[in-house]
Amino acid sequence: MQAAKYGIREFSQMKVLVINAGSSSLKYQLLDTESGEVMAKGLCERIGIDGVLTHTGNKSDEKFKFDIAMPTHKEAIQSVINILLDPEKGVISSMSEIDAVGHRVVHGGEFFSDSVIITEKVLKAIEDCVPLAPLHNPPNLTGIQACREVMGPDVPMVAVFDTAFHQTMPEHAYLYAIPYELYKKYGVRRYGFHGTSHRYVSQRVCEYLGIKPEGLKLITCHIGNGGSIAAIKDGKCIDTSMGLTPLEGLMMGTRSGDIDAGAVTFIMDKEGLTTTGISNLLNKKSGVAGMMNGSSDMRDLEAAVAKGDPQAILTEQMYFYRIKKYIGAYAAALGGVDVILFTGGVGENQATCRAGVCEGLEFLGVKLDPEKNKVRGEEAIISTDDSRVKVVVIPTDEELLIASDTMAILDK
Repeated sequence: MQAAKYGIREFSQMKVLVINAGSSSLKYQLLDTESGEVMAKGLCERIGIDGVLTHTGNKSDEKFKFDIAMPTHKEAIQSVINILLDPEKGVISSMSEIDAVGHRVVHGGEFFSDSVIITEKVLKAIEDCVPLAPLHNPPNLTGIQACREVMGPDVPMVAVFDTAFHQTMPEHAYLYAIPYELYKKYGVRRYGFHGTSHRYVSQRVCEYLGIKPEGLKLITCHIGNGGSIAAIKDGKCIDTSMGLTPLEGLMMGTRSGDIDAGAVTFIMDKEGLTTTGISNLLNKKSGVAGMMNGSSDMRDLEAAVAKGDPQAILTEQMYFYRIKKYIGAYAAALGGVDVILFTGGVGENQATCRAGVCEGLEFLGVKLDPEKNKVRGEEAIISTDDSRVKVVVIPTDEELLIASDTMAILDK
C-alpha cells in the first residue's frame, strides 16, 4: 500500500513500530511511513504465563512461531526487538533504524482530543483514566514503560487514543440524563471507542470517492466481535454508540449492548450477583454468545442460519436489527445521510450482515447491489449506481493511522 494513497503525509523514510499492549498479549507492526508498507508484524501471547511469539516478515508470508519466556511485557518487547533484528527472519539490522514508537491507548478521557508525544504528564493523565478503562489502560501503560526500558529514553513515543476522535461530540450527545454532579465528580459520560478505526475509514472513504469531508453526512459501522457506529458530519464525530465503556450500543460477540438499567439490577437481585459478576455476565457471556450457548463467532452463526437453526435465525435478526436501528437514529441526528460505510472483521467480510442491515433502509435512499456486495476485505462501493446513498466497504487500518499520527507529530 502506498502512503500517499492512504492520506499519509510525505515524510523522509522512517520506520515506526506500532504497539498495542493487552493484559497478557502484545500486537506489533513495523511500518515504513514513506511507502505505507508493513515490514513485519506479529503477536506476543501468554505474557506472564509461558510466552508465545508469532511473527511474519515482509520477505515472505511465512509465519514463525516461538515459545519464549515472557514473565512481563519487558521480555515481550525485547523478544519483538530480537526477532526484528534476526538475520534470517528480521527486517532491520539495528534497533536505531526504528525512528519512533506509536502506542494504542484505549482511554484518554477528556484530556486528549488528539494524539500526543508521551511525556511524564501524559503518562499521569493516562493513569488518571484507569478507573474509566480498568481492563485496558493499565496494560497500555505497561507496554509504554516496557518500550522505554528496552529501547531507551531517546526513542520518541506517541500515544494514539481510541476515544480522541469522539471528543468533538456536543454536550447534548455525550451527557447521560443522570445527576449532573456525577459527571463533574467522576466523568460519567459517553466517550465512545474504536475512534482510530472510525477516523481512518472516514478519511479514507473521502479519498476513495474523491469527495471532501465538508458537507458530508457519513455513518461508519465498525462491526467485529466488538462493534460501534459513529455519526460523522463535516469530518467530525457528532455521536457514537459506545458509551462510558465499550458495553453500550450494538449487540456484539459477547457484550449485550444497550440494556435497560432496571433489568441489570433485577438480574443482580435474582442471581445474587456482585457488580463484578454482572459486569462479567454483560461483557463476556451476553450478545451473540449469550443467545448461542457460548459461541460468539459470526461465521458459526452464519453457518447455523444456513442450516435453518431457529435460535440462530433469531440471533441474527437481533444482531442486524440493532445496527439498522442505530443507522436510522444517526440519519435523523445528521439530518440525512450520504454514505453508509462498513468496516471491521464482520463489516468487511460478511455479505449477509451488510445485506441484512441494509434491507429495509430503502426509505433512506439505500439500494444494495447483491453482486457488488459479494466483496470480501476490499474497498468497494456495494450500492447500485442509482442509489441515493452510497454504501461502501473500507477495510480499516488502525496501525497505519497510528504510524501516520506518530510521524505527523514528530514532523511538526
